[in-house]
Amino acid sequence: MSAPQKSGSPRRGSDGRLRRYTDVRELIGSPDNPTPLVRLNRVVPAGAGELFLKLEWFNPFGSIKDRTALALLRGLEERGLLDGKELVEPSSGNTGIALAALAALAGKRLTVTIPDGVPDEKKVLLRMLGAEVWTTPDDLCPVDHPKDGAIALAHSMVASEPGRFAMPNQYDNPDNVRAHYETTGPEIWAQTEGEVGAFFAGYGTCGTLTGVARYLKERNPAIRVVAVEPQKGHRLPGLKNLQESRTPSILDRSLIDEVIRVDDAPAYAMTKRLFREEGLIVGPSTGAIVHAAAERGASRDGLGVAISPDSGFKYASFFADVLGDEGKPKG
Repeated sequence: MSAPQKSGSPRRGSDGRLRRYTDVRELIGSPDNPTPLVRLNRVVPAGAGELFLKLEWFNPFGSIKDRTALALLRGLEERGLLDGKELVEPSSGNTGIALAALAALAGKRLTVTIPDGVPDEKKVLLRMLGAEVWTTPDDLCPVDHPKDGAIALAHSMVASEPGRFAMPNQYDNPDNVRAHYETTGPEIWAQTEGEVGAFFAGYGTCGTLTGVARYLKERNPAIRVVAVEPQKGHRLPGLKNLQESRTPSILDRSLIDEVIRVDDAPAYAMTKRLFREEGLIVGPSTGAIVHAAAERGASRDGLGVAISPDSGFKYASFFADVLGDEGKPKG
């Protein structure tokens, strides 16, 4: 046993080999510290080929949005747009949670505008991290985009008090794309040893789709990029149907080879299968993405990689409804 460190001796620094870090932000995925890829062995039909899930809930704040939030705040800081201002951001939960954690570390106040239907677990986490949470009904914004109430409210707050608020604006900020072009894409390329043939991710802010697709296609234009879109009126947090929501300006449709639409029922059925057959505690958006990949044929173009944006721990209230009678006590 080594002797205890004496008072006044040098403080230990970060060491990736030892998984020792001096700041939680160092845990956010990067090419030097990638989130894991795990092969699905049971839920993909025989003959459909290899499908790997990139488990983004291994990021310290629980989702792929940790990468986005870090890049957004760094970009604002580099441009001098954070000085003396509070933050406001619309979110379905994950970006808000990551921003709230990073804002707390930076001593910044954050207001998150969030759709009313987001799971209560996410709202509680946001408040635990010190964020002010404003829930918004769907009818708050124009009829042509009935699901964008939270976005409309955040923009109105910035417009009314521009000297008070800065908005990272994940839906329109190129730094969202840059985060995935510089980290998620290179990680997938390296982890598959350049053999990835198809990439699957959901429509959301579209930073992941655009950034990863751009990086992968620059290395191999034959890679197929498949976007997964929920149906109108869906209950799949984090995913967007672009017919009922405004299309993020950062989406580059020229990079998308196919779009697969998924209903709630098969998405939740696959989520349950991932829990019970693969031991993966994933969120419902992962279920939607894996269902689409399995139905299509995960790797008819070669090895397939699908994004698992977050874990299932923030969706217990949703899953209680999905379980129905199965989740009720016996007797």
